[in-house]
Amino acid sequence: MDPYLLDLRRSTKDLLIDNNITKTNILIAKFFPKTRIIDLSDIETIKEQNVFNISPTISIEEISKLIRSLLNRKVLGLDSILNKVLKVTALVIVKDLAETASYCFASGIIPKSLKEFITVMLYKEGKKNYSLLGSYRLIALKNTLAKVLKKHIANIISKATEEHRLLP
Repeated sequence: MDPYLLDLRRSTKDLLIDNNITKTNILIAKFFPKTRIIDLSDIETIKEQNVFNISPTISIEEISKLIRSLLNRKVLGLDSILNKVLKVTALVIVKDLAETASYCFASGIIPKSLKEFITVMLYKEGKKNYSLLGSYRLIALKNTLAKVLKKHIANIISKATEEHRLLP
């Protein structure tokens, strides 16, 4: 018997399932559905492609600003680095972080450790029946340094979108 996961059912009409392998398969089907090939044949192909000249270099000031914007008291990812600790050590390591991030962006090589994360299933508060899959939600616990790089990329995309009026 698994002490951490209650017996599950797909719907209120189904029987409770206590077999861990079956529960795992139910959770996988719910939270990680198989992708399908989508027919895009009715969409016109893009005849013109815009190329944006975006520098792969991230400045020390930019990475410092991104680190300061991280929220404290967040759950740890695989790297076990607290946001608060990164903020305190930033003055010492920010130059190396900027150089490393710039190298990643310029080369297109992202270390495997920055791509890894932990997926955790949490109870949704206030649900009456925790045997149903709708009573749970997933969260991803990401590597702290990966969060900084992703914020930088999001800022670049946002800026390019505004500058080139890519959205209506």
